[in-house]
Amino acid sequence: MSQADDIGIAREAARQQALVAALWTAGPHASVPLNGWCRNSPVTVARGLQAYRANGGANAARALATAYPTVCALIGDDDFQHLARELWFAQPPVRGDLAQWGEHLPAWLKAHAALGDWPYLADCARLDWAVHQCGRAADAELDAPSIARLGDTDPERLHLVLHPGLAVVASSWPIATIHDAHRDGAQAELLSSAREALLAGVGESALVFRSGWSAQVRCVDHATAIWTQHLLAGDSLAAAMEEVSAACVDDSFDLAAWLGAALASGWLKGITVADD
Repeated sequence: MSQADDIGIAREAARQQALVAALWTAGPHASVPLNGWCRNSPVTVARGLQAYRANGGANAARALATAYPTVCALIGDDDFQHLARELWFAQPPVRGDLAQWGEHLPAWLKAHAALGDWPYLADCARLDWAVHQCGRAADAELDAPSIARLGDTDPERLHLVLHPGLAVVASSWPIATIHDAHRDGAQAELLSSAREALLAGVGESALVFRSGWSAQVRCVDHATAIWTQHLLAGDSLAAAMEEVSAACVDDSFDLAAWLGAALASGWLKGITVADD
């Protein structure tokens, strides 16, 4: 590649950076980053930037609604589009794939001054994002022979590896019930149950996992949530059991029952042994 080619590539990169800076600059000076790069009149440049922003905002709203369907259903399409545009400028995408944009929405919702009457919205968003990520996770098959290590290896050396995309979201709000109540085709009784759970101050932990090609949400008890969190953190079988016992004095955890459910539902990818 010649020096002229290098210069041309550098100039094009600088031009694109100037355009991006202009798109995310608010107010009457939005076109300033483009000074020296555009031969058009300031009015034409301003109109072009406005069109770009409108298109970007519309794409942002569609992408975010796909990732956060529960939040969208809770606040309504119009308000959600406004939120999406706010987030688009407050937390612009850093990757070309818009499906990867939006991970900061839960924290942003929690801090949003206008959403104080929706204290559960951020946790609903956390669950939505976990479902979105789970649906995009890599496929993996169960390492069935590795399960035999449970019978011949010290639990201190065993690590239960969960399937890609599996997550647990714990909340002081009934997030799993709210999620189920706002699925397409959900029965009216589910919406009534969600309202009652909210009024009663019920907290829930939601397990997110893949079943076939789609992500599923299941409400789990506190002990299972703690257990799953420690497995995801990489704790050994023995350490995870100790943590569950310490955190859930009033709730017994049945490892055999969990293993049966994990194998039947596809939660467990396999078992590894430390130092093998």
